[in-house]
Amino acid sequence: MVRKCLAIVCSLLFLSSVVFAGGGGQSAASSGKVDLKVGMTLTMDSHYGMGLLELARLIKLYSNDTVTLEIFPDSTLGNERDLIEGVSLGTIPMALSSTGPIPNFFPEFAVLDLPYLFPTADIAYKALDGEVGTALLNLLPSRGIVGLGFWENGFRHVTNSRREIRTPADLRGMKIRTMENNIHMNAYQQYGASPTPMAFGELFIALQQGTVDGQENPAILIDTSKFYEVQKYMSLTGNFYSPSVLMINKGILDRMTADQRNAVTRASNEAKVWQRKFSQDNTAAAIANIRANGTIVTEVNLNEWIAASQATYREFESRLNQDYVRKIQALR
Repeated sequence: MVRKCLAIVCSLLFLSSVVFAGGGGQSAASSGKVDLKVGMTLTMDSHYGMGLLELARLIKLYSNDTVTLEIFPDSTLGNERDLIEGVSLGTIPMALSSTGPIPNFFPEFAVLDLPYLFPTADIAYKALDGEVGTALLNLLPSRGIVGLGFWENGFRHVTNSRREIRTPADLRGMKIRTMENNIHMNAYQQYGASPTPMAFGELFIALQQGTVDGQENPAILIDTSKFYEVQKYMSLTGNFYSPSVLMINKGILDRMTADQRNAVTRASNEAKVWQRKFSQDNTAAAIANIRANGTIVTEVNLNEWIAASQATYREFESRLNQDYVRKIQALR
């Protein structure tokens, strides 16, 4: 409740400043200076935080210090749904959000949530930087958002406090926190678990208090969030590859000078590549640190999990763009 109120207050403050400045980026025309703010739900030492620090450095460099970027971590500006809504309205200039909640605004994005759609990160990058990813990002301006590229959240692994998970059947009866995402929730239902959508900012306490038995997230996020303090078991299921989208309010971007827009675009493209590499380079170390902190890390037979996920494909076949599915699968 406190976080929600804080997000509302921050949004109102941003709205006031946008109106006063003639729409945020309008100040570029009068003073030549644009001060951007970007929200995220993760910590500053996460792969999101490190990438945004690199983005801030590059934006300052390429804009000759006429555009600056201030980072708001730890759900300070709200959960991911709040952030997406805020960018759409212009009350939050920028956000870095996983794609998990985006189908609530743009249903076409749900195709990215199919389990085991991307066998490797490199194939994910080809799809997201190619035809399918471009088509999806082109949907965002209809709601006042510009997608500056797909960054990486990573392959999601399940953790829990009750028992070692080797097969999908081992999840039966467990309450597993998921994002507010219908495909993720359906997959965990097919595995026999009870999916429980919850804002990320509420998750650690929910795990600590036993409100949910477990959760699923990329290894780096599990490590930097210190979930190993409240989770005894981790299974390397990798059942979803989770991208994220760096987004900016379209009106704010449009009101920048051409040089400033070019600087933001160039910086975003380079920071995307940097952030993905950072994520890949640090995943193994994150798993090692999780293990070193007492969590039992289990390898699983992925073929069993892929087989158990096929029911989700059948469930959503008529609701997803199958042309996108085929184009992604053709990259394998």
